[in-house]
Amino acid sequence: MENKILDVLIVGAGLSGIGAAVHLTKRCPGKSFAIVEARERLGGTWDLFKYPGIRSDSDMYTLGYNFKPWTARRAIADAPSILDYLNETVEEYGLQDRILFNNKVVDANWSSEEALWTVSLQRGDGSIDTVKCNFLHMCSGYYSYEEGHNPDFPGKADFAGPIVHPQFWPEDLDYSDKKVVVIGSGATAVTLVPSMAETAAHVTMLQRSPTYIVSRPGEDKWALRLRKFLPSKLAYLLTRWKNVLMGLFMFNLARKKPAAFKGRLLEMVKEEMGPDVDMADFTPSYNPWDQRLCLVPDSDLFNALKSGKASIVTDHVETFTKDGIRLKSGKTLQADIIVTATGLKMLTGGTATISVDGKLVKFGDKINYKGVMFSGIPNFGMTMGYTNASWTLKADLTSEYVCRLINYMDKNGTPIATPTLPADGLIGTEPMLDFSSGYVQRAIKSLPKQGDRKPWRLNQNFPKDIINLRHKPVDDGVMVFSKPGAAILRMPTKRVESDTIAAE
Repeated sequence: MENKILDVLIVGAGLSGIGAAVHLTKRCPGKSFAIVEARERLGGTWDLFKYPGIRSDSDMYTLGYNFKPWTARRAIADAPSILDYLNETVEEYGLQDRILFNNKVVDANWSSEEALWTVSLQRGDGSIDTVKCNFLHMCSGYYSYEEGHNPDFPGKADFAGPIVHPQFWPEDLDYSDKKVVVIGSGATAVTLVPSMAETAAHVTMLQRSPTYIVSRPGEDKWALRLRKFLPSKLAYLLTRWKNVLMGLFMFNLARKKPAAFKGRLLEMVKEEMGPDVDMADFTPSYNPWDQRLCLVPDSDLFNALKSGKASIVTDHVETFTKDGIRLKSGKTLQADIIVTATGLKMLTGGTATISVDGKLVKFGDKINYKGVMFSGIPNFGMTMGYTNASWTLKADLTSEYVCRLINYMDKNGTPIATPTLPADGLIGTEPMLDFSSGYVQRAIKSLPKQGDRKPWRLNQNFPKDIINLRHKPVDDGVMVFSKPGAAILRMPTKRVESDTIAAE
């Protein structure tokens, strides 16, 4: 594939990358593109994680694509169902030959003279190949696939049983009739506990501090009724907007009236668990939506707790011991298996080295542009979902905007588009993610910033982003369009279609 030129290179064959490819196919039909995927299979998160019970933490009517209705019964879907949906999408849009597996991006350098990215790819056998593209679209997610957050707990070497991180779940782990301690209280932990409790002797969720936990029906009855008398696309669209608007209403209510909203969330826990529940295990110290709420389908976690098959302990680890964990309170938790559901390691742009005209890009110094691009980086888009809603809502809009931008550059004969800060540099900044979650705070210095004015601010609001990304002018006075040096010509004879590349 060396020295081949593509219009667009998409990095990552997960939910975002496959969606980006479909949008390109539909909106930029003449453009050549390929998807490079470091792993041997598509699916991203939904193929990487193998832990028991893995499922979506939002409904599939909003996590699904805007161009492909979700037709399965369950709104809160497990990973195999989501993978089926992704494979169906690939087949429907003929993307099989566009995906290059076992090709990991290790380096990408932009040349303003050529108006091209030169991307180095490491194949599965360790060899390095290169490809050039005019636009680089990163769809590789926001966390490291190679390592999770794994605190160095004292005494780990003393524990006699297996210590497992959910990101690297062993296929042969037998936890039937075993005592399991799951360290953590986030989305992964609240998924693992009820699933493992079905066959384990007992599962304890050990948390340093509680998380807001909300039960939601696994099936959307409103959606199922609509399907009976409306075409699937219309039923899907109506359900999607019902869920978007309800989620946005709840988020805004939580921000405007945090005390009242918190009170209602805790009342819902009491309704689930009964009047004798110790609410200390369910009452976070922060306000709702300062961190993401944890969704449990059909009350599965609450049912596991009420059955006695699972329990919650709020305490801190003092040390691992041979047969469990000693807590700072002095108590000891017996365990045959310890699961460290302690979170992810956030990344921007994956593990690749990104350079512009030979100068290394430090994303911590960059400012977000419309939630899609970054200050001073030409022809470079990145898909980042919402923190308060489903990932794919933003992924779809991001891909639509990238297509609009590419078509605008073509129409005007300006193959370079660079989000450019004011010449005086007078723009205030703040963290890109207003979230107190540990995985965000650990990475905050390396993450891009957001500005104090549009278009440098993140909306975290789907309807506003529809206007911002789908309808506002591409040439907004901030995006600078330019041409490469007059002596540099891009020769059409060098260009090849991405299906030809895949065949090689």
